[in-house]
Amino acid sequence: MTYASPLLRVLHDRGYIHQATDAAGLDALAQKQVVPGYIGFDATAPSLHVGSLVQIMMLRRLQQTGHKPIVLMGGGTTKVGDPSGKDESRKLLDDAAIDANIASIRRVFERFLVFGDGPSDAVMVNNAEWLDALAYIPFLREVGRHFTINRMLSFDSVKLRLDREQPLTFLEFNYMILQGYDFVELARRHGCRLQLGGSDQWGNIVNGIELARRLEGSELFGLTSPLITTADGAKMGKTAAGAVWLNDDALPAYDYWQFWRNTDDRDVGRFLRLFTDLPLDEIARLEALAGAEINEAKIVLANEATALCRGAAAAAEAAETARRTFEEGAAGEALPRAVAPAPRMPLVDALVALGLAASKGEARRLIKGGGARVDGEKVADEAAIVSIGAGPVKISAGKKHHALLLPPV
Repeated sequence: MTYASPLLRVLHDRGYIHQATDAAGLDALAQKQVVPGYIGFDATAPSLHVGSLVQIMMLRRLQQTGHKPIVLMGGGTTKVGDPSGKDESRKLLDDAAIDANIASIRRVFERFLVFGDGPSDAVMVNNAEWLDALAYIPFLREVGRHFTINRMLSFDSVKLRLDREQPLTFLEFNYMILQGYDFVELARRHGCRLQLGGSDQWGNIVNGIELARRLEGSELFGLTSPLITTADGAKMGKTAAGAVWLNDDALPAYDYWQFWRNTDDRDVGRFLRLFTDLPLDEIARLEALAGAEINEAKIVLANEATALCRGAAAAAEAAETARRTFEEGAAGEALPRAVAPAPRMPLVDALVALGLAASKGEARRLIKGGGARVDGEKVADEAAIVSIGAGPVKISAGKKHHALLLPPV
């Protein structure tokens, strides 16, 4: 389909569109007016991870094309838990923990979006504003009667849990009703006309659109992005070292840069379109590079993605650290680091303390397999002790992961 509005052209050309409820209607609306659109994020941790980055970038594209992003923080729905893609119930957080998580998460959004009072300025809204005030029986009478159990049982988020014989609490079962109601409230309070989300949210988005039609007689729109997987089929952002967090206090900028630098050759062009602001013709040039030259494109991807999330200075420092580490064998300033508890420390413990291994067992396997190095020298003894003098010791796991063990205080 050929789109007339800059919004849908950008979303289409950069690979964000998977499904839309009424693409032609949304395209026409986006040509006539500023379209407020939202995506919801639950506050289950102090940081979102890179798996949420497509949604954040969709809000950025919304603003870049003259429309209004609404970041909906799930201060209310976090107390329930979204069952989508989950095998078990989430740990329930209290209000103080949820509020602290929202404050921490906001810092990332402020790098990607411009907040303010203008027509296309972003706003952050907390659904606890209306969900916490709901009266149970009136809510069931007004909203619950529009949801059938038959249809709710057909949703993948419910079916998968039941098929795996994993418990699905009544609390979680209500999540889809609350999310549908969020769309209605945002339409009432902020004139919101569009909900964006990942493909796993399609059923919840359609629910909200249908609920708004029944309660308000209003026309709303939904658009989902494809599930982003890497070329080898893995879920985006899942690494052996754990989640790739967006907040700088949850993951060092160097590690964030390295995540993008290690992108599979086959994913470089797609990730440049999704996760950077580079022009499409420049991306076409970069993804056409062959052989060893594709590494130039990976470095550009790492620089651009890190600059967006962590700032240009952090990206430049990470790139320089990588250059010095790999080209000169030096220990760059941006490498992850930890202070040794004593002048001598088992290498196994050092690998775990520096985040280069998730457990002592994994550290021992790394050493046994020849992947551990101390100041560039391979160590094969699982009982090896690292001696820390006046300066830092560079510990390496494989060829790409390095960290500094600092002298004890």
